[in-house]
Amino acid sequence: MTQAQSPTAQEPETFADKLLGFTLPSRSARGRVVRLDAVLNDVLAVHDYPAPIQHLLGEALVLGALMGGLLKGEDGQLTMQAQTKAGPVQLLVCDYRGGTMRGYAEFDGAQVEGLGANPALAALFGEGYLAITFETGAGKRYQGIVPLEGDNLSEACENYFVQSEQVPTLIRVASRSSADGHHAAGVLIQHLADGEEGRERLHVRLDHPDWEHIVALVSTISHEELLDPKLSMESIVWRLFHEEDQIRVQPGKGLKRGCRCSADYYHSVIARFPADEQDAMRDDEGRIVVDCQFCAQQYVLAI
Repeated sequence: MTQAQSPTAQEPETFADKLLGFTLPSRSARGRVVRLDAVLNDVLAVHDYPAPIQHLLGEALVLGALMGGLLKGEDGQLTMQAQTKAGPVQLLVCDYRGGTMRGYAEFDGAQVEGLGANPALAALFGEGYLAITFETGAGKRYQGIVPLEGDNLSEACENYFVQSEQVPTLIRVASRSSADGHHAAGVLIQHLADGEEGRERLHVRLDHPDWEHIVALVSTISHEELLDPKLSMESIVWRLFHEEDQIRVQPGKGLKRGCRCSADYYHSVIARFPADEQDAMRDDEGRIVVDCQFCAQQYVLAI
């Protein structure tokens, strides 16, 4: 898709539960757009989450898809974990692997009850930290830990990229709950030195003219546009950047909820423990029972 082209019927457009990638070669920038419908509702249906946690998990899953979509290959995994000792939300974790997503939040229901539907990050976590881990298919693992600072989780993720990877990053996320379910969407864009992926990364400044131009454009996107079910993700990219010399769009992964837990997996983990530690795990009936919070399933292990 170039300056002279808008979305057409030649290629199917992307509306929900799929990633869309794009690059702006003349601005040395790359981005991702995502809208979650069925995936988000499938994750939230596992637990009876109150409104503030539904909103938080919606934002977290969008961020997980946007950041996970930066990985190459099928085996790469992105894990995001936010944690605090004093806030109403003790733990938030979500991950992305090859288009499969899952998420879970642990919280104090009494503290969360009076926060409203969309509380600020500090109200949810107090003082906490955000850990983001990228694992590549080649076995390499990169992790950055930053304070949970900013008005929302998106700002904390922007801080991660600036502080841990020195990559100027802008993220916009919107979420909504209505009679037809839960919906969340977002856009991520980064300024990369020399533009093309795979080349040596050079220093990129937050005050670079190209980056300032991109920030000005992306800041115009509204929550209504991001969540509009009739507006394709290709159209969102076109609305934002139609005056650029060239827009390269790359259809991305289809997204689905999925948990990688299984009785065999937990059996292999527990089997590594010494016999006395395994005995300490047994209940009154002599069973070792494992609860998976991601999918709310219980596994009784024959060990």
